[in-house]
Amino acid sequence: MQGAISTSRSWLATLAIGLLLLAVWQALASTGGGSAPVELSDYDKLMGKSPGASVERSAIPTPVDVFKRAGELFADPFRRNGENDLGIAWHLLDSLRRVFSGYALAVLVGVPLGFLLGLVPWLGQALNPFIQLLRPVSPMAWMPLALYTLKDSGASAIFIIFICSIWPILINTLYSTASVRQDWTNVGRVIGLTPLERARKIVFPAAVPMILTGMRISIGIAWLVIVAAEMVVGQSGIGFFVWNEWNNLQISSIIVAIVMIGMVGLVLDQLLGALMKQLSFRE
Repeated sequence: MQGAISTSRSWLATLAIGLLLLAVWQALASTGGGSAPVELSDYDKLMGKSPGASVERSAIPTPVDVFKRAGELFADPFRRNGENDLGIAWHLLDSLRRVFSGYALAVLVGVPLGFLLGLVPWLGQALNPFIQLLRPVSPMAWMPLALYTLKDSGASAIFIIFICSIWPILINTLYSTASVRQDWTNVGRVIGLTPLERARKIVFPAAVPMILTGMRISIGIAWLVIVAAEMVVGQSGIGFFVWNEWNNLQISSIIVAIVMIGMVGLVLDQLLGALMKQLSFRE
């Protein structure tokens, strides 16, 4: 009963904070804006405005403006009028496809490699300097090399997702495998398990919770990086959509996309969190 009351209070507090933030947003967006005669910038002149004309200097869009724009975008999210006029759903699906492709590659490489390095300590120590050298490199620093090597923007984006996702998976798998209690592996030796059987039946199940933690961290990083990657090389995707809307000065569309990015990231994190709960040990 107390748990249900606490949950209700949390949801009510969340709703109240959300309404307060919307009210503050509305108040800030309502102060300023309008139009006045100002000195024209070079951009205004290129757009054909005459000297002395009133140039609109709008404030941040109000919540009403953003909700209205969201309604327009989601009225036909699967619109496809040529390659340069796609509905927002297509951009989102393209981003998810790239993220899952790069992330799946990172899991397929990171988990077996980390498991091997954890089982063979001297090999893990030998490769650790290279891991620590490459891990801090910004994913975007790899972009020119990827473009030059792969000659394809989509493949380059997938490579960037792979290279930024693999490190948390690899490191968590390595350390979780190496830190399995020696008593458990000794029991395996006593009952006559082979090294392969000990790895499969004792070490890997014990390491699963930390492996999933690394995977959960990686999916958040992958979704974070894809937006920046698509701004640079994308011809579609949610990052390309944000950059394209900025070029069109559609600030309301950018805010809608930001909210979408956050919601998708939240869903991905919660899905992996639920998987962790299912596979973690229970007392």
